[in-house]
Amino acid sequence: MSTTRLPILSSLLAAAAILPAALLAVILVYPQSAAAEPAKAQLTVTITNIKEQKGALSLGIYDAAGYDTDKAVNGGSIPVTGGTVTATFDLPPGQYGIKMFHDVNGDGKMSTNPFGMPTEPFAFSNNAPAQFGPAKWDAAKFAVAAPVTAHTIKFN
Repeated sequence: MSTTRLPILSSLLAAAAILPAALLAVILVYPQSAAAEPAKAQLTVTITNIKEQKGALSLGIYDAAGYDTDKAVNGGSIPVTGGTVTATFDLPPGQYGIKMFHDVNGDGKMSTNPFGMPTEPFAFSNNAPAQFGPAKWDAAKFAVAAPVTAHTIKFN
């Protein structure tokens, strides 16, 4: 027994065969839920009580994963032009800690004495104290929230 298709049924079946491919193309070209860009927060850091108005501040901003390994997520070298310096950084909202030192002699590194003790001023977020090494994460961490967060650090 031979089967014959009606012309209209053949057309409908052919159109139905390409329907899944067409739907996939539409989804790829016009995604329903595009990945949203993460929110950004602006962190303004003010550093006070800078004794020598020369050199630069070397400042690193760390998240919890990078704080103990010195893998900064942001930061830089900020020229010292007075007793107070302000810098602004863009970051995703979250918990951060800051480590910094005043590179007074401009050699790009923290100078130390023969015993490894720093001879240039240094400081941490929350004015956290250094005890036998850098301040601990729990003492230095602070929240950065959108749209703007201000943080002040005072050199001792």
